[in-house]
Amino acid sequence: MSRSERSPLLLAGLLAGMGVAHFAVPRPFDAIIPRSLPGSPRAWTHASGVAELALAAGVALPRTRRTAALAAAGLFVGVFPANVKMAWDWRHRPTPLKAAAVARLPFQVPLVLWARSVADGAGTAKITEGRS
Repeated sequence: MSRSERSPLLLAGLLAGMGVAHFAVPRPFDAIIPRSLPGSPRAWTHASGVAELALAAGVALPRTRRTAALAAAGLFVGVFPANVKMAWDWRHRPTPLKAAAVARLPFQVPLVLWARSVADGAGTAKITEGRS
């Protein structure tokens, strides 16, 4: 399996793992939901978990890969405020935890770029498939 074939499956796996984590261990996710959002943090945790699971399925399937990968890029941008909140909330924690929270912030950029790359690759794959 080539790198270009593995990349979408790895992205789907990441999304699926995070989606499952939202249900298996919801408290850390509840804690980073911005208070300005309406409703309960748990509802947002579960909704984002469902979104990640749905996107994982979409990215895993070639037919829906492009749309799902673009939506995943949007999701990665959309969860950035939660990561900012976590970094702020953890500013008084021990240095390793504080560093981990701050390190999450720039990590969103490669995630967005990865999802865009998977979407672009899906578009190329469809063109290539149509020619054969």
